[in-house]
Amino acid sequence: MAETRTKLAEVDPVWARIVREAEEAVDAEPLLGGMVHYSILHYPTLEQALGYRISLKLANGEMSEQILREICDEAYKAEPDLTAAARADIVAVHDRDPACHRYLQPLLFFKGFQAIQAYRVGHWLWRQGRRDMAYFFQMRCSEVFGIDIHPAARIGRGIMIDHAHSIVIGETAVVGDNVSMLHSVTLGGTGKEEEDRHPKIGNGVLIGAGAKVLGNIKIGDCSRIAAGSVVLDPVPECTTVAGVPAKIVGKAGCAQPSISMDHLLRDADKV
Repeated sequence: MAETRTKLAEVDPVWARIVREAEEAVDAEPLLGGMVHYSILHYPTLEQALGYRISLKLANGEMSEQILREICDEAYKAEPDLTAAARADIVAVHDRDPACHRYLQPLLFFKGFQAIQAYRVGHWLWRQGRRDMAYFFQMRCSEVFGIDIHPAARIGRGIMIDHAHSIVIGETAVVGDNVSMLHSVTLGGTGKEEEDRHPKIGNGVLIGAGAKVLGNIKIGDCSRIAAGSVVLDPVPECTTVAGVPAKIVGKAGCAQPSISMDHLLRDADKV
């Protein structure tokens, strides 16, 4: 067993750590043994575990778990970047969420992580031209997780959505790498326009709880949007905006606000 773990750690350190933590979890709480085995220890790869977890969550009377599992397996086989992004998301959640102490937790318990992984499969379906099935994934994510992400939206890797309640991301939205957002964030439009109408979020951006970013505007890299803000105008990189409507109130305060998760505006950062 130790030799197998060592080899696995060399090939896939994220999955190796999840397996180790799963074994420790079963030892600590035997009543969760069935759940942990079916979700993690039964599978040799993260791809298979993700496929099981997504299909289990999204299945309902209209679409069986088996059909959804086959779709997920097909997606992960065709697009290895899906699980590369999942690994980056797991590390991001662990590093930025003080309530996350193990890599195991996002996969088993955190709906923000689970919803993003389901979105990623839905986005793959969208790009394959399987639009109705992609819409099914979107619908079930909204019903199960309370997160509504259009399958056409483009989202990078290393994403952390904390608490993850009432997130809305529109069809033409783009979210860069290493972005962090809290609950009740909307990346929406401003009316009934049908073309490119949603925000473009740069890399390393931190979006506070309840913030609304509306329209085809660019949010610059490594910027911060304060909680409760309504952003209607472009935001330069490395700045902080706040208010309704949002205005520039200072610098971002650090090189990587999405990683530091610091929402405070200090005197040194003010305009």
